[in-house]
Amino acid sequence: MNKLIKLKKFVTEKIEIIRQKISSNPKIIIWRLKLFGFHPFLGKHSLKIVGIILAIIFIYFSFYITVWRSPRPFPSQTLLSIERGENLSQIANFLQEKKIILSPFWLKTFVIFWGGEKKAVAGDYYFPKAINVFKVAKMISKGEFGLIAQKITLPEGSSSIEMAEILKKELPSFKTDDFINEVANNNYEGYLFPDTYFLTPNTKVDDLILMMRENFVRQLQEYREDIDKLDKPLNEIVIVASIIEEEANNSLDTKRTISGILWNRLRLGMALQVDAPFVYYNGKNSYTLTKEDMVEDHSYNTYINKGLPPTAITNPGIDSLRAAIAPNQTNYFYFMSDKYGNIYYAKDFEGHKKNREMYLD
Repeated sequence: MNKLIKLKKFVTEKIEIIRQKISSNPKIIIWRLKLFGFHPFLGKHSLKIVGIILAIIFIYFSFYITVWRSPRPFPSQTLLSIERGENLSQIANFLQEKKIILSPFWLKTFVIFWGGEKKAVAGDYYFPKAINVFKVAKMISKGEFGLIAQKITLPEGSSSIEMAEILKKELPSFKTDDFINEVANNNYEGYLFPDTYFLTPNTKVDDLILMMRENFVRQLQEYREDIDKLDKPLNEIVIVASIIEEEANNSLDTKRTISGILWNRLRLGMALQVDAPFVYYNGKNSYTLTKEDMVEDHSYNTYINKGLPPTAITNPGIDSLRAAIAPNQTNYFYFMSDKYGNIYYAKDFEGHKKNREMYLD
């Protein structure tokens, strides 16, 4: 107890010394006289007023640091749902559990301040970066969901797995595993039209897949007569287009010639003998395939199996779909590309071997 009394006395003395030094400082005296001339009350109580202001600032920052700031670390790019019917206490506890706020009490206080307890608006809220409890309270009391549509491009020739990787990077809360499974279970590979989409962070898997499939239908609408003329099932057209997307360069004419070759082979019952399906099956391309890979018995091996693979191997763009629908009429049955992407054709296997010797070996 004596130690506390001594400490209190020591602190009081130090404060008094500081006060005296401040009050006797010539600059402070001049400042107080000017203020006194302007307003007697302010001049007389200036030090007390300054002290009160400093105390308020100190209290504010103390509260801010301890309970009002955002938690560290903050779960940036988080999407959370506030369900209809939840009361304010449930919402506050939920946000504390998800590390969006530090104090449920202060969140409830500020929500009531912004608009009353019943003004907490249900819905999906997106938190791209750390924000303090004031802003969180304002968001949920006024229904400011933070859901700004993002421009996301899914390139031509992307598989559903590659699309999922892009979506995961751009929309961290998007359920990519559900996306991949939904595509696989319903055989949607090839029907997810690659394009630029504007998506909000709360985009649902089913909604995105429906959006992409509807886009696919729209894109093919003007080629409906050509599809009827080709007289092939749409499923086969999509699979051929997906192979063209991987095997051809960007030239539409090249794609249409390769399309003609693929349809020629299918018409005569020849194996397609293309490498692109291996990328979809095991991730290996023309330069990494081994002899063992070429004889492995699986449905995507177009060297030992005749006909088409069971599914599309990519989601082709419109030019590859157009090429599959309207192929060039050609006498070629073989094609190959060099390491620069140049395509060479041959009518028979002997010509194909010569091309390989000249441009690959």
